Amino acid sequence: MTFLFRKKRLYFSIAAFLFFIYAYDFMEMRASSDTFQQILSDNPFGYEAHFDYYQAEGRKLRYLEIGNDTLPLIVFIHGAPSSSSFWKGFLRDSSLLSKAALLAVDRPGYGYSGYGDPETSVKKQAELIAGIIQEKRECHPSVIIHGSSYGGTVAARIAMDFPNLADGLLLQSASVAPGEEKTFAFSHITENWLLRWLLPGSIHVANVEKLSHKVQLDSMANLWDRIRSAVIVLHGKADGLIYPSNAFYAKERLTNASFLEVEMLEGSKHDLLWTKRELLLNSLNKLIDLSKNRMQISQY
Repeated sequence: MTFLFRKKRLYFSIAAFLFFIYAYDFMEMRASSDTFQQILSDNPFGYEAHFDYYQAEGRKLRYLEIGNDTLPLIVFIHGAPSSSSFWKGFLRDSSLLSKAALLAVDRPGYGYSGYGDPETSVKKQAELIAGIIQEKRECHPSVIIHGSSYGGTVAARIAMDFPNLADGLLLQSASVAPGEEKTFAFSHITENWLLRWLLPGSIHVANVEKLSHKVQLDSMANLWDRIRSAVIVLHGKADGLIYPSNAFYAKERLTNASFLEVEMLEGSKHDLLWTKRELLLNSLNKLIDLSKNRMQISQY
């Protein structure tokens, strides 16, 4: 009886997974630059989004900018599977655009950054995105990085390897603790070469990344004291994908952050972008204000 139950559950999981991947593809999470530009043009300031590519170390990353480049810069890094399209609501938000220029990047293997070609090294992903930020840094008085889920992993690695690059760090439902996350059986099953061809490129990349998470996070374990920026950590107490223990892990290790706030959200899952939008906006505004205060103090 137990065997039959497990077998049925496995079949159901695979069926649900296949439905999800094609529903995901249908929802056009990988928006072309022209389509995305039209979507983002709907903002109260009439700002136009500009798309460009950054190329280094054999990779080519697409990114976009929107807003006044004399203001602080907020950099958005998405999770998996996803793309810069994940942030479209934030990229045309009037409260953010009034205070900051906004930049979003397609991580390697997603969107239009070598779609379907994984990059498992978080260190290399961080170096590539840091390269984009370094090109823009001089134009902006401060830089805030907002990383969601595995984008939070990459954001933390940027702050570790380039401690003077970011003034603020928002880790939203971030995967940072080795082994403290849900790994579904189909992540292993569908990466068999006989089944891999069924997967959309973004799902394949997400699977490959997922299976390398623990090794990558282990390699970051002794680097947390390098982070010196202000940090806000937000995590749902009911997150069954990236477990709440990730937030406590970060809290214990962020010993040199100039400011640290950790908020555990009762009843919230891995969907804070939709369920806690105002909190995310307020957190970004707080990090901007903290960076301004820090600059004013340094001038005296």
